[in-house]
Amino acid sequence: MTAPTIDRPVLTDATLDEFARRAPVYDRENRFFSDDFEELRKSGYLKMAIPKELGGLGMNLSEVCEQQRRLARRSPATALATNMHIYWTGVAADMRRMGDPSLEWLLKEAADGEVFAAGHGERGNDFPLFLSTASAQRADGGYRFTGRKMFGSLTPVWTRLGLHAMDTSDPDQPTIVHAFMPRDTSGYTIEETWDTLGMRATRSDDTILDGAFIPDRYIARVLPAGTADLFVLAIFAWAEPTFGSIYMGIADRARELAVAEAQKKTSLALSRSMAYHPGIQNAMAEMVFATEAASAHVRKVASDWSAGVDYGHDWPMHLVAAKHNAVEAAKLAVDRAMSISGGGGMFKGSELERLYRDVRCGGFHPANSILAPEIVGKIALGVDLGEQPRWG
Repeated sequence: MTAPTIDRPVLTDATLDEFARRAPVYDRENRFFSDDFEELRKSGYLKMAIPKELGGLGMNLSEVCEQQRRLARRSPATALATNMHIYWTGVAADMRRMGDPSLEWLLKEAADGEVFAAGHGERGNDFPLFLSTASAQRADGGYRFTGRKMFGSLTPVWTRLGLHAMDTSDPDQPTIVHAFMPRDTSGYTIEETWDTLGMRATRSDDTILDGAFIPDRYIARVLPAGTADLFVLAIFAWAEPTFGSIYMGIADRARELAVAEAQKKTSLALSRSMAYHPGIQNAMAEMVFATEAASAHVRKVASDWSAGVDYGHDWPMHLVAAKHNAVEAAKLAVDRAMSISGGGGMFKGSELERLYRDVRCGGFHPANSILAPEIVGKIALGVDLGEQPRWG
């Protein structure tokens, strides 16, 4: 099959081929994708979503999704970690476009080379952005943050860590403080915890906050706990479709590998290749059914956001559903590709073996496979997401 093409590719096919050559090495050595990252920096890839007038390429969400899908097809971990920077620039750009310039400073810093990352993951918190196990205490000129953050992709290179924590100084009205911590801040340490099933090159280590002071200039929002505004909605708008597109990229590659394998494999029971075996044809059809539907879903949601379609309070439902469907379809695609490949796909060194591990990580990204049905179900039923207690 021919991989999907895009009108304005930022990366050349030769560059992507080089990324693909390095991907198994990064995975095997559990090492950050340093060489890829420098190529991405030099190419302008990190500035895709920054408006042209501020030094970027001016791409909207729909265009960025296609770029990320193309990159993930050859190097999933590189695409996933890079996404944590790109979605922040997309959030800031769309807020500016919608009349809220409060994060224009972020766009200017990113254009000057600062690297943004996401510090939202927390053990024991299944409702990221809306609640937090970390604490924020008001101090003179800013806030002090204490807590532990996990899944901190881009740990070796970030210079600004986007994070959130809860201010409980008024127990009856707790707030969530959203901030960006500069790398040179004191009061935090990084613990190298990243040794995982898949997406190993992201180097998503833990960050331990111990009274880290972040000045007001880097405080993005202070919101009542359990609520959202344009800032939070834009995070979901840029995270969910881009995550979905990355896993669609994995599905694209799994399909390519499965087709090539089926066309060359033979059997003593067949006079032609395994492509003519009805079981193989059925597995391929299942893969296509799932990925064609999910691909269209992700592209539609990204396109609607980029075009300014007004879904009102239903936007989170559309965003979460698209990401969830994409991840589940990608899992099915890799599973079927494994079946088509036969036992060879089990061996270390097989690209399918790596994709099989990488695709499993999709269910852990917010909204994870447990939270997604809650969000979609509540919105469809007209139940407020901040309703307390959450169940019963």
